[in-house]
Amino acid sequence: MTDHFPPMIHGATDKGESLSVSSPYSGEHIATVALADEQQVELALNTAYALFRDRDQWLPLQRRVEILEATAVLMAEQFDELANGAAEEGGKPLLDSRVEVQRAIDGVKLCVEHIAQHAGGVVPMPLADRMAFTQKEPIGVVVAVSAFNHPLNLIVHQVGPAIAAGCPVIVKPAQDTPLSCLRFVELLHRSGLPEQWCQVAIPNSLELATALVSDRRVGFFSFIGSARVGWMLRGKLAPGTRCALEHGGAAPVIVDASADLGKLIPALLKGGFYHAGQVCVSVQRVYVPNALLQKVAEQLAKGASKLAVGDPLADATEVGPLIRAAEVERVHQWVQEAEQQGAKLKVGGRILGNNCYAPTVLVNPPDDAQVSTQEVFGPVVCLYGYDKLDDAIRRANSLDVAFQAAVFSQDIDRAMTICHWLDASAVMINEHTAFRHDGMPFAGLRHSGLGVGGIGHTIDEMQIDKMTVMRVTSH
Repeated sequence: MTDHFPPMIHGATDKGESLSVSSPYSGEHIATVALADEQQVELALNTAYALFRDRDQWLPLQRRVEILEATAVLMAEQFDELANGAAEEGGKPLLDSRVEVQRAIDGVKLCVEHIAQHAGGVVPMPLADRMAFTQKEPIGVVVAVSAFNHPLNLIVHQVGPAIAAGCPVIVKPAQDTPLSCLRFVELLHRSGLPEQWCQVAIPNSLELATALVSDRRVGFFSFIGSARVGWMLRGKLAPGTRCALEHGGAAPVIVDASADLGKLIPALLKGGFYHAGQVCVSVQRVYVPNALLQKVAEQLAKGASKLAVGDPLADATEVGPLIRAAEVERVHQWVQEAEQQGAKLKVGGRILGNNCYAPTVLVNPPDDAQVSTQEVFGPVVCLYGYDKLDDAIRRANSLDVAFQAAVFSQDIDRAMTICHWLDASAVMINEHTAFRHDGMPFAGLRHSGLGVGGIGHTIDEMQIDKMTVMRVTSH
């Protein structure tokens, strides 16, 4: 594996400050990545903005299609390297990192499919001597700030649509996991994308990163990360800059008395402990009829205790480490606090070493505990008993975050009723909250985000429909 990654800023050098990237599991050094200083960030912005302002340099639709198709081929050829790299730097188990790489490849293909089918249209006009049509044009320079938990696929969801839309893009990956981003951008360049069209910049300070995002030359800001940072940055955007924010939640699941436990338990195990719970729509709050609560708790705890926790590069591992030691300590503190406030610990609640935390099941933590009100972002699933369905729905809807939710029921009328009453942008029926296909809309509500993600939806957000109106003179 390459030990040193220079910044992919057109014309930049690898001299100056650098970032050491380490395995969250072993702590071993993986690579060194150069950080960008003020001069390099300015160069990146100037380069991208000059490309956008010079329409003669815009990439034609067919050229964008060719580049993305070639990129998907190269990704497939480097499948194992991409999967191992993502697992090593991010800690997601290899079995899930392989799924992520396949999703990323499919995401690039979805970019091609979308731009091939959405090129504009005819606008009906009430006057016989007028005709009008629209064409797609790029919105401007895209600045994408990404998160660590899906180090390849999130980049594909931000950078792929920008390239497909015809926008120059500057991408800032998470400092914990920049290598997957660098590999993907390198594959884009190898596929024929001029380097100036996609630049990677990791500013050497928060102030510089904020200056990059808020620059007047930015046409679209794409952010995946914490609500605190995302909303703060949105408030600093230059007038006219569009944005999409994807934050987290505390995903609720409502189980009714007719639920099939044979389907429920495996779904909760996957949705709650996948990537050690470091997923913005991870199963967190599960509302279960009191008559079923003990049975569900015992079965879920039994399943959680059997999950293989450890080295993400081992084929058998199902739950890897958290991204940083501080996150392990925070999760443990929240679990202990919930216990002290009356929650029953069914399984887990232990720090295992190597930044791993035992898959944890809590029963009936208080509604005001941090595990009940904040996004845990760790391997913790909370069960809450209820007697009346209305009460479960009220509690599920009680937070200032709302994203994806789930219902487990064999009664279709009951399932649809619950679906109707849940505050969520998407509700899964007999499926966990973290289910996602990369083409479907993906939107956080309230504090959970702004705008709609998903490959096609993001491409549309990064383009404008430019209308041409013609007056036709009859002879």
